[in-house]
Amino acid sequence: MRHLVAVPRTVLTLLVGVVATVVLGPIAIVVGHLRPTSPLIEKMIRLWSRLWLVPAGCRLEVRGRENVDPTRSYIVVANHLSNLDIMTCFLALPIPIRYLAKKELFQIPILAPAMRAVGIIEVDRQARGAAVHDQVNRQAKELIRLGRSVIIYPEGTRSRTGELQPFKKGAFTMAVSTGLPILPVTIFGTYEAWRPDRPLIYGGRITVVIDPPITTEGLGRSDTNELRDRVHDLIGRRYAELRAAAQS
Repeated sequence: MRHLVAVPRTVLTLLVGVVATVVLGPIAIVVGHLRPTSPLIEKMIRLWSRLWLVPAGCRLEVRGRENVDPTRSYIVVANHLSNLDIMTCFLALPIPIRYLAKKELFQIPILAPAMRAVGIIEVDRQARGAAVHDQVNRQAKELIRLGRSVIIYPEGTRSRTGELQPFKKGAFTMAVSTGLPILPVTIFGTYEAWRPDRPLIYGGRITVVIDPPITTEGLGRSDTNELRDRVHDLIGRRYAELRAAAQS
């Protein structure tokens, strides 16, 4: 029965999601070019996210919104389990966030110019070296100048097992170099809703826990490994707690 429900749910979700992108994308392009900080952009992003999660049968629960100061920017660090994580974070966090997207997505008509217009950061995963880091940091600093926050999934890709993977250093290097606090976010339920190795969407409850921000003031590059490990341990503990509660 669960599989039978998942088939029409998947078709409906993809249909609504694509239509939402086609309709809202051109509006975002125009507004983004005319007024990059327009509140309308955030409203459209949140609407677009709902138009993915609602047909997918996902129910969102958020804990810890009181830990977020809506007047400041953060480097948001979260675990990565599913394609639904982006929509989930857009709705869960009470601040304007932008993420890093692989360059292949910037080849999709309508979606590509819309992402550029609202400030999504383009990343070439095949490239290496200081030039890539400088390009990403330059785009991130422009977003921060506009009062936005940057969300990074430091595992680098979606977990294929549902387990938390090792974190890369990039997010923590960026936090230290910009002096912004890290906002740890733990996501649970998106893996079960839409696994990266399965085409069907099953929906269900998604829980997001936002922990208090971690300051980076006074830290240098030599502190990034310790900072990375601290955040990894925190998100790992939260994820284990959420999994245990779901199984009880």
